[in-house]
Amino acid sequence: MKLSEVLIKPVLTEKANAQQDKLRRYTFKVAKSANKLEIKKAVEAFYGVNVINVNTVVSPAKNKTRFTKAGFISGRKPSFKKAYVTVAENETIDLYANI
Repeated sequence: MKLSEVLIKPVLTEKANAQQDKLRRYTFKVAKSANKLEIKKAVEAFYGVNVINVNTVVSPAKNKTRFTKAGFISGRKPSFKKAYVTVAENETIDLYANI
């Protein structure tokens, strides 16, 4: 797998931002077929930091329904994989540079 296909996008939530400040842990949405070594290489190549630890989580698919004028609309949100990447001390990743 190419390194450009591993990282999909960073996760920017309140919980993720709190972990960035306190624990130097960054959260990324990654390809489901990517393993921890590929994720580590991709983060080190794209952001120029030393990665200490990588933890992964696969969030399951969820059924979603809503009520509209036409009746109930039901669908399914896909499952996805997240990676929690811990970087070395005194190193940071600027996720807001490209916004």
